[in-house]
Amino acid sequence: MRRVRPGAAASRGGVGSRAVGEERALTSVAAGDTYESGEPAHQPRLWHVTLSVSGDEAPLKEVRRGLEQLAHDHPFLLTSRYANDHAEIRYWEEARDLHDAAAVALRLWGEHRQTAKLPPWEIVGLEVIDRGTYHQRIAEGYGPLPATPVGVHPF
Repeated sequence: MRRVRPGAAASRGGVGSRAVGEERALTSVAAGDTYESGEPAHQPRLWHVTLSVSGDEAPLKEVRRGLEQLAHDHPFLLTSRYANDHAEIRYWEEARDLHDAAAVALRLWGEHRQTAKLPPWEIVGLEVIDRGTYHQRIAEGYGPLPATPVGVHPF
């Protein structure tokens, strides 16, 4: 079954398709809206978050120590992988909707940069998927591998 956003065309290449170079009208969807899932919008859900950061090289010991402190400060952190110029953090976030989970994820690095003494890297990637999608990907063999072993590890 293919889900379609309210206001979006249901067909690809059929009637209503855009001509090359034609601008597309964007449709705004309010945070918390549900489509066909039937889940109440006010119930918190679990979201699997993968946050990628990178920047100038930093000593590996300092990167590891900072990520370990972040794991201590943010107890839901599952796993971190790191190198001297980038890192990937994966964890589960409980939030009302994707907008809330993404907002928390985008603040995570900046809010903990000083207290955990993290490198001054920027966020270069963010993936937030619901629990069902995460488990579907794992079952089909193409999603991110389950976060084992849990903890902070080099790439």
